[in-house]
Amino acid sequence: MIDDTNPKDLLGIRKPPLHLVAPALVLWVSKVFGYSAGKYGPYNWREKKVRLSIYLDAIERHLLAMKDGQETDEESGLPHAAHIGANIAVILDARATGNLLNDLTWKPGPAPWIIKELTDDLDDARGNK
Repeated sequence: MIDDTNPKDLLGIRKPPLHLVAPALVLWVSKVFGYSAGKYGPYNWREKKVRLSIYLDAIERHLLAMKDGQETDEESGLPHAAHIGANIAVILDARATGNLLNDLTWKPGPAPWIIKELTDDLDDARGNK
């Protein structure tokens, strides 16, 4: 419960709720970063521009392996999901530091709107039309 007379509570409640991030995400992604640091060097993505296409392709490869039933990356021995999390972390960090290079060669498409259009609303899903 927030104490509305405590200035620390009033300030703290407005900050990102880090306690809501699953510790498993932080722990597994840290293992991938440890593995990658040995291969490429720590914080290697801050040394050069991060090409968005490279990281999206990596995410998609790990996702496709998961969809086809492989839980663990053969090279690292770590979960594909953790690799996906690490790649997303690099993209977000590069975006925050101004180091993200959006090199996508295609023009924006309609996928977000199609998803919205094809998503059933709650009443349709319950059969209450």
